[in-house]
Amino acid sequence: MKKVFVSGCYDLLHSGHVAFFKEASAYGDLYVGIGSDRTIEELKGHKTVYPEMERLFMVKSIRYVKDAFINAGSGMLDYVGTMDAVKPDVFVVNADGDRDDKRRLCEERGIEYIVLDRVPEAGLDARSSTALKRETRPNIPYRVDIAGTWIDQPYVSCHGAGWAITASIEPTVTFMERGGMSTSTLNAARRIWPFELPAYDGETLARILFCFENDPDNKAHVSGAQDAIGICMPGIVRHYYDGRFWPERIESCHDDEVISWLERHIVLVPMFPRRPGCSVVEGKDITPEKVCRLTEAADRCWHAILTKDLEAFASAFRDSFNAQVAMFPGMMQPGVAEYIDRYRNKALAWKMLGAGGGGHLALVLPDDSELTPEMIPIKIRRRGY
Repeated sequence: MKKVFVSGCYDLLHSGHVAFFKEASAYGDLYVGIGSDRTIEELKGHKTVYPEMERLFMVKSIRYVKDAFINAGSGMLDYVGTMDAVKPDVFVVNADGDRDDKRRLCEERGIEYIVLDRVPEAGLDARSSTALKRETRPNIPYRVDIAGTWIDQPYVSCHGAGWAITASIEPTVTFMERGGMSTSTLNAARRIWPFELPAYDGETLARILFCFENDPDNKAHVSGAQDAIGICMPGIVRHYYDGRFWPERIESCHDDEVISWLERHIVLVPMFPRRPGCSVVEGKDITPEKVCRLTEAADRCWHAILTKDLEAFASAFRDSFNAQVAMFPGMMQPGVAEYIDRYRNKALAWKMLGAGGGGHLALVLPDDSELTPEMIPIKIRRRGY
């Protein structure tokens, strides 16, 4: 009997996993590698629902599984050690888990590589962990910062006033914590509104959230207003800062044609959570000239979005990020440049979300670009109230 190997997290174990195990076991005795708690937290930026020993127990109890193991490695290929110990004849993956590095790994070891489509058991609905998380988690939006990041901090805008541009996006996936998606502010929002934002004026909600998160007695860091605005205000929004924590002016774009255009050209790629102890402000070098480059790029970015000028948008997007890094070189933590290099030939421009140091990479894609499995499209919230 041939040996068959599969690997995954199996954190929210569901009928789709069992159907996959059943189909994979048709090729021989099935062995399963399971991502460790540590690896999942490193890759996804959040703790598991079930600890690894509980997941191991559940997977081993499925009748299609010959045996299962906790992978000792790390990263996307954490299962290599388990695979080498099992010495399988066949490696099976789902279509959405098909990757070139997995194919190369199997070629090097003489292992047959099989890709299966997600097919539910007869009479059952299709299931996926992503869909289950989307259905059960709170429906609070995330914030994507597009240009002008850092201008909402008075110690930056005191050198030159300007705009920040944000977009409020639907929680189509669970993004990692400490990933530049304003999850600390989002978690504060969930303490006020546990399931979803009220049907009320977005700017008022943003003011409430900003005041709730920033205790006036706290003399330490004050979260930028762009986080609360980016979460609470739908559409594409720009806000003007001039030495104060709250912006002097706010403007919004709710044109569906413009929003749809932006959605087609921006995708997010998860890298790694900002590491503990990382300081992106260490070594900062803020000058009026550098702030001027930041604000000028944000202004060009806004006008390029409104006119749907992809070349001008990509140029301004890239310039805004370069201006950020010039003021805060600590944003470029070890490992970030390697992620950027992967997409230099696929993307027109790129930037890290939020304060950087890790997290998510936002890419500007050309019109004919094909999405790869790790790319996450964004869905911008339309006007609600």
